[in-house]
Amino acid sequence: MARSHQSFHFEEPLRVASREFIANKWACYDWMLEEKPVCRAKMGFMNFLVLSRYDDCVEFSKDPRFVRNRLNAGEKRKLPVPLPKSIATLTGSMIYEDGEEHRRLRNLVNQGFKPQAVAKLGDRIDRLTHEILDAAGREGRMDLMRVYAQPIPVTVIGEIVGIDSEDMHHFANATRILTEGLRGWSVARTLLWDMRRSAKLVREIIRKKKTNPGSDILTELMGAEEAGDRLSEDEVLSMVFLLIIAGHETTVHLINNGLLALFEHPEQLERLRDEPERIDSAVEEMLRFCSPVHGSKPAVAIEDISWNGFEIEKGTNVIPNWAAANRDPRAFPDPNVFDIARNPNHHLAFAHGAHFCLGAQLARLETKIAISNLLARHPDLELDVDPAKVGLVNMPFWHRHENYPVRLG
Repeated sequence: MARSHQSFHFEEPLRVASREFIANKWACYDWMLEEKPVCRAKMGFMNFLVLSRYDDCVEFSKDPRFVRNRLNAGEKRKLPVPLPKSIATLTGSMIYEDGEEHRRLRNLVNQGFKPQAVAKLGDRIDRLTHEILDAAGREGRMDLMRVYAQPIPVTVIGEIVGIDSEDMHHFANATRILTEGLRGWSVARTLLWDMRRSAKLVREIIRKKKTNPGSDILTELMGAEEAGDRLSEDEVLSMVFLLIIAGHETTVHLINNGLLALFEHPEQLERLRDEPERIDSAVEEMLRFCSPVHGSKPAVAIEDISWNGFEIEKGTNVIPNWAAANRDPRAFPDPNVFDIARNPNHHLAFAHGAHFCLGAQLARLETKIAISNLLARHPDLELDVDPAKVGLVNMPFWHRHENYPVRLG
C-alpha cells in the first residue's frame, strides 16, 4: 500500500510531538528520505537532528563520535538537573552508556539471556496464549490489546524476573505505571511518585531473591560475574526497569500493530492462513513495516562532524529514525508494500550495533506464538471496527495504536 505526502506540508524544525506529525508520520518519512535525510526537529524544549536513510542510521550506530552518556561529551552531569534516586537509577541503565561501561553491563546481563533460556519460554508462552483464548472464546469477541496482547508479555516478564504469585498484581500495576504513565501530563506524577513506589517494590523483590534464589533471570543477574565484576543492586534495579519497559511495551504493540497490518492487508492475512509456515518471515515484515519503536535514545556529537555534506556541530543531539530507514527504497524494494514473504529483510526494528535490542529473540518468540495460535484457533478472525477508526497514540518516536475489538468467529 503506497503512501503519498502530496497533500501535506512539512518543514523544519519538524515538531515530532504534534498531532499533525503523528497522524502523517509515514508521509513525513517519505519526505525526509527524499528531501531531508538529516532533518532538524523539535520536541518540547529539545532541539535535535533526525537521520532517516538506512545507511546513515547504520553508520551512526557504529560511529564513536556520537555518545549517549553526556558525561562522555564533556558535560558535568548526564542531565541538566539532579533527579530523585529512583529516576536517576533508571537513567543509569546500560542503554545510556557507551564504550567499555556499556560492554561491561551488557556482558553481565547477556548471561541472563542465553538462547537456551529464551527457547525454554516457548512452551510457557504457548500455554499462556491458549489459556487466554479459552476464556475469550466463550465471549466470541475481545479487545485485542487489553485481553490478549497485553497479558502475554507482562506475565512472561514477571516470570522471567521471578515474581512470586502474590507479587504479580503489584508488579503488573508497576508495569502499567511505567509504560502508560510515561506520556502526556501524567509524566510528572509517574516520575516523581509512581516510579519511587515501583523502585521500592523491585528492591523488595531483589532482597527476597538474595535469600531465596530461583531459576530466573533476576537471580542470574544478581549472580552474574565476569572477571570478578558483578552488578550492583542499583544496576540490577535499572535492568529490571529496562526489562519492564522494553520487554513489555514493545511486544504488546508489536502484536497489536502486526495483527492490524494483517487486517489492513487481507490478501496477506489470507496468505498467512493458507501458509502458516510463513509466520517467521511475517513477523520480520511486521517489525519492518509497523514496528512500535521508531527512534532510539538521542546521542550527542562530541566534536564537529561533517555528515554527508551536512555540518553537525559539537553538542548536537541526534536520533536515528529506524522506521524511516525501514522504508528507505535504497535498502528495500517496494518499501511501502507489506509482504509477509519478503526476503531478504534486513530491517532495523531492533536498532543496530552495540545497542541492538537484548530482548529481540524474546519479542520475536512471543509475537510468533501469539499470532500463530490466534489465527489457528480462530481462522475466521475479523476486525470488529473500521481500520481507519483505530486511533494512534500521540507519542513521539513510537507507533502505538489504541486498542481495537476483534470477532473470533
